[in-house]
Amino acid sequence: MHEIAAHSLRKLVLVVVVGLPFAVCAQTAQHAGTLIIAGQPEQAALVRMNGKSYVDIESLARIMRGSVRFQGTQTILTLPGAANANAPAAAASKPPQLSGAFLGAEIEALTQIREWRAALVNAVQNNYAVTDSWVGRLHRSADSKLQLAVAAATTEPDHQALALLQNEFANMQQMSDQFLQMQAKVNYVSPDSFDSNARDQKILSCQRALIAMAATKQFQDEVTCH
Repeated sequence: MHEIAAHSLRKLVLVVVVGLPFAVCAQTAQHAGTLIIAGQPEQAALVRMNGKSYVDIESLARIMRGSVRFQGTQTILTLPGAANANAPAAAASKPPQLSGAFLGAEIEALTQIREWRAALVNAVQNNYAVTDSWVGRLHRSADSKLQLAVAAATTEPDHQALALLQNEFANMQQMSDQFLQMQAKVNYVSPDSFDSNARDQKILSCQRALIAMAATKQFQDEVTCH
């Protein structure tokens, strides 16, 4: 429903008289015919005063299938159908969402990166060997899923989220390389190495942000993904 204050009704081509004293109307008003609104079965009487045509506001509300109410010094006319007219504008203001195809590929890529990290953490905490061939398999699995996300990105929000996902992948690769180099220099790496690892904290924070984005389907930039 759409509300129109009385002072704005001049835009309707005709001017509506509200609360005009009856004595004045009796002296100056002349019957000027009938108001018919296209598409409406009912009609209302017109009067003419000072060269202008007027219609009673209650009659206008009736033939328009609307309603009229008085609020202080304002007379408010409510007309049907205006809510539907405003719907496209509301839809247009809604920010674009991440596409379904990209969301599916992004979640798969994130899952593979998470498994990569979990495997690396488990290896370090249990003093297992971290080798090039072992890390290479994890890298290739995550990269294959990442390339599916690259192919699925079609919209602007998709490409924005993809850039963050690629940064997450790059950070994971750098952390793997870091632990490879550490094990190449010493035979033992402390199990609590991840507790103070700034890159690992960055990976986890970005991961949470990307998961939240997937849940809302809206792109939201995240500083830890840069």
